[in-house]
Amino acid sequence: MGWSRAAAALLLAVLAAGCAPETPPPSAPATSVPATSSPAVAHPTVASPAAASASPTPPGDPAHPGPEVPDPRPAPGPRPDLDDPASTAVVVNKRRPLVPADWAPPALQDVEGHRMRPEVAAALRGLLAEARAAGVPIRIVSGYRSYDVQAETYAGWVAQLGQAEADAVSARPGHSEHQTGLAVDVGDGGPCDLRECFAGTAAGTWVAEHGPRHGFVIRYPQGARATTGYAYEPWHLRYLGPERAGALVRSGAGTLEEFSGLPPAPDYPAEPPRDD
Repeated sequence: MGWSRAAAALLLAVLAAGCAPETPPPSAPATSVPATSSPAVAHPTVASPAAASASPTPPGDPAHPGPEVPDPRPAPGPRPDLDDPASTAVVVNKRRPLVPADWAPPALQDVEGHRMRPEVAAALRGLLAEARAAGVPIRIVSGYRSYDVQAETYAGWVAQLGQAEADAVSARPGHSEHQTGLAVDVGDGGPCDLRECFAGTAAGTWVAEHGPRHGFVIRYPQGARATTGYAYEPWHLRYLGPERAGALVRSGAGTLEEFSGLPPAPDYPAEPPRDD
């Protein structure tokens, strides 16, 4: 039988395909072929837009600062007016005179023969009532003093002690807390009134402990003359209001100056020389 060349070629191709092994020979295992040689993994995978946007932002990337985290700390309240003589937070000392120097409270109330600002009067009535109910003898020694009265008071101390010593126990006019209507001197009617030994009396101990609840603090504490400019006065109460007085005590600050963030005021500024 004669075969055409085309038929013979087709027969040879079929025989060759039927003789191919089903598994690779030992010399060429399938695992020896690198994965990168497979066309299926030769092309890099492209992330979808949604997946790309979900990827974390590198830390410190200024172009992508990330979500804003709220500050857990409470916002600070408004700073009290330490310069306004009408404010119960005002700080008056040898470096911080009243402005104007002859300022006077617009309203005053009488408590047992002594004048003071209305808010101070209400608080002091409560303090006196509570102390007396506890069996503590206490009385008011001094309250508001005008500029003119303070000038007379200071002049009397200067005549008695000389100016240097007078400045340690009495304020010059325009620098006195009594002129603000926020200061009260208390005593018990005994020999320690207006003296350091008042601190050891029942009244002195009581006001130091319970005064802040009523809004009063010892304005010139012991050992603080370098800051306040005055000797220890355990009888001199300064009204700040219960909230601010309590905050001062909790802060651990030794003086109103320190609590208010103000520098010490140990003495008066030097007066400029006068031209004669």
